[in-house]
Amino acid sequence: MQWSLGGTSHVRRWSQHTCRRFAAASNIAPFFHGASPLLLSGSITALATPFTVAGELDTGAWDRLLDAQLAAGTRAVVVAGSTGEAATLSDAEYASLVGHAARRIDGRVPILAGTGLSGTAKTIAQTRLARDSGAGIALVVTPPYVRPTQPGLIEHYRQVSAQGGLPLVLYNVPGRTGCDLLPETVAELREDPNIIGLKEARGDEARWDALYPLGGAGFSLLSGDDPTFARAMRGGAAGVVSVASNIVPRAFARLCALLRDAREDEAAALDARLQPVYDFCGIESNPIPVKAVLRELGIGAGLRLPLLPLSARHLDLAARVAGLCREIESQLQ
Repeated sequence: MQWSLGGTSHVRRWSQHTCRRFAAASNIAPFFHGASPLLLSGSITALATPFTVAGELDTGAWDRLLDAQLAAGTRAVVVAGSTGEAATLSDAEYASLVGHAARRIDGRVPILAGTGLSGTAKTIAQTRLARDSGAGIALVVTPPYVRPTQPGLIEHYRQVSAQGGLPLVLYNVPGRTGCDLLPETVAELREDPNIIGLKEARGDEARWDALYPLGGAGFSLLSGDDPTFARAMRGGAAGVVSVASNIVPRAFARLCALLRDAREDEAAALDARLQPVYDFCGIESNPIPVKAVLRELGIGAGLRLPLLPLSARHLDLAARVAGLCREIESQLQ
């Protein structure tokens, strides 16, 4: 199967030898076109993990969520990231979740798996587990809690790149990890041909101004902040890794296409219409709000401790947001 993740301007100029080496080392062969792998771009959903009322993986709801993303035009999915409550999954559940997604998606879009842990050896092991379970790319957050130096981050990512068996997308979300991956560190890491992108969850303009020159030429800059992703794409980011696109996947696919085509008035109008969804998704810790809306939409029933369901005072708002999501998605069909 051959297909494109983005325009031809996003093609990495790798040698055929390098491409074959990485294709042989992992299961990313479907994402190569000729001699060059293509960049991630557009709307990428950081999937929530549906659970039953009893707290077990809900495979039926998982299928419905995956199918909805594919039908809406989502360009890639993240399985078992922080939105997917990866910290609460056993290794067997993690492998089952990734494997089930790989079988259901069947090569139609890339599957990224969250593999970042606090220790380098554990991150390598988790990346290998993701590879063996069917993921094609590892999304590797900076090590939570331990707060390494920038040289420590460089060595961490180099070791995971060399030993994990998958291409890597770096992930910076200092508000959750206590560790900030600085632009100059990203600039050094992007020279590794197996490191193919960055998900940057900081939304401030100064950070993005420093990152924009690093995009392209085989390295995808992806916003990880829904409320500011449109601005990031206007500046040169290739796409977004979104939480809100769990519940409005068609709208995110459409908005990314409008931004790509520089249809500014239409993009601004749709972005403004999505503002209540952005606001709601931040009303409590992620993924509590988005899972409340998913439950309203018939996908999944709850969360795992230490996360609790959405506070009772916000339940009416969740129902209204679910109604807005249905309305927006229906109008975009």
